[in-house]
Amino acid sequence: MLMSSSDKAATLMYGPNAFRVVKPGHFVFCAMSGVPVPLEELRYWSVDRQEAYASAELSTRRALEDL
Repeated sequence: MLMSSSDKAATLMYGPNAFRVVKPGHFVFCAMSGVPVPLEELRYWSVDRQEAYASAELSTRRALEDL
């Protein structure tokens, strides 16, 4: 059975205003919760950590770990 890119996690490079797809896929995993985040819904990430987050709350919680 062939798997489509919608069945696989993407690999992204996160920039300050956008991300670039390095390896095609339909989603990325949230670095804090582990839940899959569809690329079309991805709004929160860290450029420094190169991590994606499922919500603003999780992104903020992760950022506060550095303080």
